[in-house]
Amino acid sequence: MRFQPHLTVATIVEDGGRFLLVEENKPQGIVLNQPAGHLEAQETLIQAAERETLEETGWTVRIESLLGIYLFVAANGETYQRVCFAGRAVEHDSGRTLDDGIIAAHWMSLDEVRACAERHRSHLVLQCILDYLNKPHYPLDLIR
Repeated sequence: MRFQPHLTVATIVEDGGRFLLVEENKPQGIVLNQPAGHLEAQETLIQAAERETLEETGWTVRIESLLGIYLFVAANGETYQRVCFAGRAVEHDSGRTLDDGIIAAHWMSLDEVRACAERHRSHLVLQCILDYLNKPHYPLDLIR
């Protein structure tokens, strides 16, 4: 059997020290995550990150940099390759219907994110924010 990890994107959006997170209903309960999802056919990684952020939060974002590429094995044994970007909030459509399973989008401070770590979808929620704050941001032309 061939190994086929899931390719996903996630976007860190920060505004005034607050980070855009989504509250979503998953089989393990209600969890918090960055706007994130799977790459779809015929789209680039950047297009996927912008699309997922809009679909899950109602926010149009402009992707500005690459933060990192993460390999994660979930509790169910599935492997995910997460490409994480930094983006800037451009415009909000408050009337937009959010993706199925998304309860709400929230702007949270780092302290608030840390305080609810038990609700994070994975350890990557906090790790990606910390990398955004403390590690280099890479130019998008790194992706070919």
